Amino acid sequence: MTPAPMEARYWHRLDGERIQCDLCPRACRLREGQRGFCFVRANQGGTLTLTTYGRSSGFCVDPVEKKPLYHFFPGTPVLSFGTAGCNLSCRFCQNWEISTAREMDALMDHAGPAEIARTAATLGCRAVAYTYNDPIIFAEYATDVAAACRDIGIGNIAVTAGYISNPARADFLGAMDAANIDLKSFSDTFYRRITGARLRPILETIEYAVKEAGIWVELTTLIIPGHNDSLTELQDLTGWVAECLGKDVPVHFSAFHPDNRMRDTPPTPLSTLLRARDAGLDAGLHYVYLGNAITDRGLGTRCPVCEAMVVARRGYAIVGYGLTEGGDCGRCGAAIPGRWDSAPGSFGPRRIPVRLSEGPR
Repeated sequence: MTPAPMEARYWHRLDGERIQCDLCPRACRLREGQRGFCFVRANQGGTLTLTTYGRSSGFCVDPVEKKPLYHFFPGTPVLSFGTAGCNLSCRFCQNWEISTAREMDALMDHAGPAEIARTAATLGCRAVAYTYNDPIIFAEYATDVAAACRDIGIGNIAVTAGYISNPARADFLGAMDAANIDLKSFSDTFYRRITGARLRPILETIEYAVKEAGIWVELTTLIIPGHNDSLTELQDLTGWVAECLGKDVPVHFSAFHPDNRMRDTPPTPLSTLLRARDAGLDAGLHYVYLGNAITDRGLGTRCPVCEAMVVARRGYAIVGYGLTEGGDCGRCGAAIPGRWDSAPGSFGPRRIPVRLSEGPR
């Protein structure tokens, strides 16, 4: 049977028949029958409901490096899933079929929290990743799954843009063990024009995640030619990370490829990615990685003290490992921040689709 919508946790009543969603900074005000910007939270009978609870656009086992997380149990598999909808409207979104979905029939898999946790354990996954679309908009479902996972020793990873309100932020991030947060630009103008959001709430989420949530955090910035690739912006972004978050927070710069509503924008040149990496290194950041590009630079993890290669990568595969069981450099003994095992996993670049149900009946 198709799961029934459940009451959301973050909302309050306004005057008359209107209610307000308090999950994200949009604070959507909804009359009976209306849906929020994300499309999946709706006023039904005077109650805010999450219409996608227990429903997924698909499950897949893939490498943790694909999230991307490079300092969180390298080489291990994670069970990844998402739902539908989004509270941003990124013109460049590469998962737009899911994030802009308006047909709930796209959600073919049904699974409750306990079933997802058991499946992850059965498949040998180190963690469950909430991804594909932004897990913030299915926060109640994600945090319930996370609780079931923690009960049996499975970790939890959020892949998110971080556009969440203060009341919900602590609950959502407190349920996670790691997060990769998109810092899409260091310009509020970019956020308004290209994503339909604002920069300040994103920065607040990142600071909270790093300084208060007690979870492992890495950042990703997709470099889009002509929009967020100026040297000044790259210097401002990396300088903020170094000064406000610390030099040990990993930053991933990824190449843009034309998609969705930005098909006329050219792909990111490798030279631009290398310039972004140089800006991060010049700011003093210890771990600056490159993605979506053919290059050996910006893949491996080096000790910032002795420069030994402590995690060597070839794509999503771990091909060398020089860390002790406690996560120290095997050459000089310096602590490498992250979450480490005494040996890396060997899952590699595989992608294994998983079906947890037969869909609507």
